[in-house]
This record gives sequence, C-alpha cells and structure tokens, in this order.
Amino acid sequence: MVLSELGQKITGAFRRLNQAPIIDDELLDEVLKEIAAALLHADVNVRYVSELRSNVKKRVLLESDARGVNKRKLIQKAVVEELVRLVSAEKKPYKLVKGATNIIMFVGLQGSGKTTTCTKYAHYYNRKGWKTALVCADTFRAGAFDQLKQNAAKVRIPFYGDYNETDPVKIAEEGVELFKKEKYDLIIVDTSGRHKQEQALFDEMQQVAEVVQPTDIVFVMDSHIGQACFEQAKAFRECVNVGSVIVTKLDGHAKGGGALSAVAATNSPIIFLGVGEHFDEFQPFEAQSFVSRLLGMGDLKGLFQTITEAMPLDKQPELLSKISKGKFSLRDLYEQFQNLQKMGPMGQIMQMIPGMAQMLPKGAEKEGVKRIKRFMVIMDSLNDAELDCERQMDDRRRWKVARGSGTSLQEVSGLLEEHKKMEKMVGKMGKSGLFGKGGDLTQLQRNPGQVMQKMQSAMDPRMLQHMGGPQNMMKMMKEFGKMENMGDMMQGLGGLDPAQLQNMQKMMGKMKMGGRR
Repeated sequence: MVLSELGQKITGAFRRLNQAPIIDDELLDEVLKEIAAALLHADVNVRYVSELRSNVKKRVLLESDARGVNKRKLIQKAVVEELVRLVSAEKKPYKLVKGATNIIMFVGLQGSGKTTTCTKYAHYYNRKGWKTALVCADTFRAGAFDQLKQNAAKVRIPFYGDYNETDPVKIAEEGVELFKKEKYDLIIVDTSGRHKQEQALFDEMQQVAEVVQPTDIVFVMDSHIGQACFEQAKAFRECVNVGSVIVTKLDGHAKGGGALSAVAATNSPIIFLGVGEHFDEFQPFEAQSFVSRLLGMGDLKGLFQTITEAMPLDKQPELLSKISKGKFSLRDLYEQFQNLQKMGPMGQIMQMIPGMAQMLPKGAEKEGVKRIKRFMVIMDSLNDAELDCERQMDDRRRWKVARGSGTSLQEVSGLLEEHKKMEKMVGKMGKSGLFGKGGDLTQLQRNPGQVMQKMQSAMDPRMLQHMGGPQNMMKMMKEFGKMENMGDMMQGLGGLDPAQLQNMQKMMGKMKMGGRR
C-alpha cells in the first residue's frame, strides 16, 4: 500500500527533526522539502503541497518566537494539522437516523468498485444492527444485477432488482417503495457507472435521484485514477448534490493521494475507505484518525469507539465483576471472541494502537482469525457445565468434543491451554487489588504508579514490550480518560473505563494466540 510508504517517509522526516541538535531555517526547509516530495510521490496535487509548505512556514515563523515553545513539536503539530486539512471537507457527513428510512444513492465512474462498495456499506451497517436492503438500478452494465444479487446473498441482506426491466428509474422507484413499506432503516440504491462525457447516463442519474429522493448521495471514487478524480468529482457535483465520498482500492499500488485530495472538488467529506476486496475491508474515515494512523501514532479514539460498539455497555459491569473476583470461564472467552469478530479486521485494530502497527507478521492475521473460529466451533460442542468451568474434561470427553466439532484432540487441548493462561492472568488482576470493591479502576486515579506495576505483573511481558512498556500504557489510559462521552461511562463503572481496558487486553491476547503455532 503506497499510502503506508507515504506515512513512513513523513515519519522519517520527523525523526530527522527530532535528532537534529539545532532547529534552524535551513533544516526546516529540508524537512518540508522531504515531506513535499513524499506527498508529490503519493500523487497529491502540487497546489495543495505548495499550500502545505507555505502554511507550515508561516505558522512556525509566527509562533516559534513565543516563550517556552518547543519548535520541534510546533513543526510536527503544524504538519499534522495541514495534512488533516488536506483530506477534510467543510461540510459535515450525513448522519443516518435510526428508526427513519434512510435512502442512500451510490454514483460513480465505471469500474470504480461501486457495486462492491454498496454491499460493503450495507454489510457495515447491518453488522451494527441496522435493517438494510439493496436495490439494483444498474441496467447499463451486463452482470451488474447478478453481481449485486450474489453479493447480497453472501452477506444475507435483502435485495431487489428486475432482470427483464430496462428502465432503471422504474426499478429504483419500485425497490425503494417495497423496502419503505417493510420499514427498512437503510435502503441503498446502486446506479449505473458513468463517465463525465456521457450526458445520457447523467440525465438518468438525475431522474433516479428525483424519483427516490435520497437522503444522501455517495460518490464512489477510484483511487487508481489519481488526480483525474478532481475533474470527474467536479462533474458529478455539478449534476447531483453529492453529500459524501468513498475512496476505493487503497489496498493496491494506487498512490491514493490524488483521490484523497480531490475531495475538495465535491466539497463533500470522505466517509469510508475501501482497503480490500472482502466485505469487511472497509474503514470508516475520520481525517484526524486517518492521519494519526498514517504516521504510526495510532488512533485511540477510533479504538475506543470500536471497542464500545463491539461490547455493549450493559454487559461491561457483569464482566468486570467477574474479573475483579478472578473468574474467567470458557463462556466469557467465547463472548470475547464474538466481540473481537465484531471489531473488524485485526490489521485495522493493530493500526489503532500506538507502536503496534508493525507487530503482526504478514499472514498472521488470517491465521489468528482462522484459529479463533476453530476455537468457537469447539466451544459450540461443549455443554453448559463445561462452558462455565463447573466440570473438568477428561481425555475421553475431549476426544468426543473433537469428533463432534470436526476438529482434532490437539486443537481441543490447545483451547483449554489458552483459556488456562487467560484465566491465570485474570486471576492475577483480580487478586492484586487492582479493582476496587465495586469492580472499578478508581485506584488508577489515586495511585497510577502502583496500578501500572500490578498491570505489568499480570500482563505478558512480550505484549507489554510491544506496546512500548508501562509508560506507553499509562499514556494510552490517560488518553482514554480524555475521550468524549467517557464521563457517562465512568459514572457507571467508578473511574476510568476498566471494561474497555480489559477488553483491549483480551483482544491483544487473542492476537498473540493467533501468532503462535
């Protein structure tokens, strides 16, 4: 992925800045020149690169003379803020309304990955509990009907289309009306792909928009066409009211910078990034978080939101109470595996944790996910007493479970060994006095040093080292404490949100398990 190379180059420029004994104008010019070259190589428009250099220089000149200003931090902060501005739009994205009918119309160029993106978008919200449906109004491309129908079947989402009807406006109208009557929260309309010069298709797009009255129009932008995106995006914007943008194919050799900076042509925000062919390779886009991950700084805000969505708030006190008593059953492990699967691809989660983006070896993610799924199949073959750890399994019972789940005796034993390790870690945390009587982490606020020592003794040393040591863990926990809406969660749990932290530790424990053979 070329964008990751961009992040490495900018991080390299920052490293050079940090290692320099004196920060003068000559070094500043060299660092900015290096960053500008990296952006140009990533296909960012030269005008935006020139603006970035100019704005950073102006800010450093204005603020560097102030007393007590750290010039290194000032330059880095200015560059990061300019990068955020580069991929941001003034307009706020449309926010879906639960309980109402949200009609989202997808438009884009031919071959931009629009049909697949429709399915990814539907799948993303379906996993979050939205009642979603797909409508195929693409009668121009041969195979569009079959592709969307097959995609919808794979992700188990209702689909409407008419193989014999040639009028896309009629299909869109009928499909939307059908799903409206059935009270669907989210109706996604896939339209024909088109080019800027194809006026007939643009007229068709306007007619579809007039009939279905979409609450948001999403422009799907192919990152491979680079800066050509600008003119295409401008043409779409002049034709229909584009409200949001999704950039696709960022997992390949596409430089991507041209597509990301072309968002200015639509004056509409990017809402998602397509980073692979699979339906779950679909990342929500937030400018600050994107730049932070790009530069290897992690994204704790995104991590916090992901964990919160995966693990319902009403379940957290119950789990925390068990942990405070040092209890962790196979049923608890199963629930954490389920939560882990809801979080999305492991690689994305790793990028959100500072210093851990490079921890997972290539290919290890798929192996880890595969192993977790096998473990869950084994646990599906256990009875209630075994799941709650009220009854030990002898060799005969293990053999029966292996046969019943279609796995091996070695895999069943592997699951029990991993559970034993997790149970031991939870037991250490419970007995250490880390949790208060009510099962909270108020101790963290009273005596953070002592808490970190206890956590260090409970966690796997290699995992702690990968996370940058106890100091980096403390920093992460403080950042969690600053998150918006954290106050409400603290009231229910008595201090910093420990269930999120515990969940994160378990999540990282699963990563470690997946990496071992």
